Amino acid sequence: MMSTERLLGEKRIHMVPLVLNSMSDGYRGDAFENQRNKQSNRIKLMESFTPITLRIPGIWSNPAELLSRIPDGFRMTPDGLVLPDGDLVKLIPMEPDDQFADIFQISCRRTASEGDMAIVRDYTVNIALTAPGGSLKAARSIMKAGAAIVQAGGGGVFIDNSALAHGGTAWVELAEDGSPDALSFAFVGIVRGKTEARTMGMNALGLHDVVMQLADLDETGESMIELIRYMASSENPIGDGHILADEHGLRFKAVKTSDDEFDGDSPMHNPRGRLKLISFKEIAEQN
Repeated sequence: MMSTERLLGEKRIHMVPLVLNSMSDGYRGDAFENQRNKQSNRIKLMESFTPITLRIPGIWSNPAELLSRIPDGFRMTPDGLVLPDGDLVKLIPMEPDDQFADIFQISCRRTASEGDMAIVRDYTVNIALTAPGGSLKAARSIMKAGAAIVQAGGGGVFIDNSALAHGGTAWVELAEDGSPDALSFAFVGIVRGKTEARTMGMNALGLHDVVMQLADLDETGESMIELIRYMASSENPIGDGHILADEHGLRFKAVKTSDDEFDGDSPMHNPRGRLKLISFKEIAEQN
């Protein structure tokens, strides 16, 4: 199996942020009350999530053909696809259109194999999978479901939450890996504007999206990629007011911004909102 490091392809850099409390937070007598508030916030976040939606194009003449090729341990029921661990993912067949194949190809994070693209170009049905998002566990579950459909003949996976696509071969390898690195690579994209870069798809993992000034990024965006990996793998979540540092010293302050521009029913809407990372250089200049 191809290693995650080789599959991800981006060069690792040594930016491992240190997450510190906001400078205004000290040792206070209301620490237990703060902890209760944090627990309450976690419950609210669990109740507010954006579903993850995948589209998997394939060439199946009828449902029975798809069913016959599903890997062992997976079951098709009237409610959807049941994974070996009992998780349920809704399955909805969608008719083909004349635009999807081109959109899929230009959305691929890595060039899909010719075999995968042959299926995408000639697909007869799109299998849509949808399930609750909001955590790495949820993302890993639907990733496995998507891999099962690919192994049954799908050509690849298009993710509505981030508008990213992956060839079927790459998707199966990512699902077999299942690490936070693989999940963030699969689900999270970076969109560059004129002055800012922002993530898209962090909602699938239950994390804030991130906004940074282009001036604070290197040319390849590796520092932002490393930050995404840190957020996906760390047990210390980055939140409003946190200070990020690396071996060179203080780098950014995270500030919660207003909700994103997507409607609540959009697969790209992130109920956790966005964190804008403001560099200490910018803070110093403003002062």
